[in-house]
Amino acid sequence: MLDYPALAAVAAVVREGSFERAAAALAITPSAVSQRVRGLEERLGAILIVRGQPCEATELGRSLCAHLDQVRLLEHDLAPALGSTAAGAGDRLTLPVAVNADSLATWFPAAAAAFGRVADVSLDLTLDDEAHTANRLRAGEVMAAVTAEREPVQGCRTLSLGALRYAACASPEFVARYFARGITPQALEQAPCLRFDRRDFLQARWARAALGVERVGPVHWVPSTHGFLDMTLVGLGWGMHPCAMVEDRIAAGHLIELAPAHRVDVPLYWTVTRLHAAALNQLTQAVSTAAGEVLGR
Repeated sequence: MLDYPALAAVAAVVREGSFERAAAALAITPSAVSQRVRGLEERLGAILIVRGQPCEATELGRSLCAHLDQVRLLEHDLAPALGSTAAGAGDRLTLPVAVNADSLATWFPAAAAAFGRVADVSLDLTLDDEAHTANRLRAGEVMAAVTAEREPVQGCRTLSLGALRYAACASPEFVARYFARGITPQALEQAPCLRFDRRDFLQARWARAALGVERVGPVHWVPSTHGFLDMTLVGLGWGMHPCAMVEDRIAAGHLIELAPAHRVDVPLYWTVTRLHAAALNQLTQAVSTAAGEVLGR
């Protein structure tokens, strides 16, 4: 039988990043946190936390933290019957979820708000590229994820949410400077573009669909959805934007869509742990409803 107070200390250190902050969160002393963590490690004969700035969980530590999350979810549903006897009773339940930046900037806030209205549960959101959020599930770091990966994850179920549609956009001044003679492969090689990070290949995908080429011009790296839009508006480069964010700006003439016939769809899925917990079901319902109002089918 696991020592759940000790495991809660491990999870707090991982979540807060240090023993001191974990102690404050648990309302105990740092020495007590250290004793609980060390005691559990000694009983298991394995290191659970790599001490550092911040502290990080080992693979076994992550697995145990994921187990604790599941136990807390189930006990949350039993709380009225269990009263204060539940492990971790009195702690506010937190759901770790992975979501991509563009979903967080468009439709996911409505899902989070709807969930907050029906559940007394906190969300712990982890940002990652939609092509990699499912890996967070496999690693036990989160219990649900918005992902572009259709393949099933062991122990999880996957629901189709629809597709987040992207448009290639630039400011009028940028278009006049780089595309005065039209959007051609040659012009595209000279025009600076914006990329979110090294895993962002939407620009090349659009160029291949619109012009039959993948080569684009100089790159500015902008790892922020809203910063990405701001940099486009001021003419730093052209970029791929969620249509839900830019349609009004295109209509107002603040942005010009490049080759409107060649928008790019990124299918999204909701992959969630197969655990019969009310909070997970409520979050899944909120995500499905919010996505259905924005994403294309």
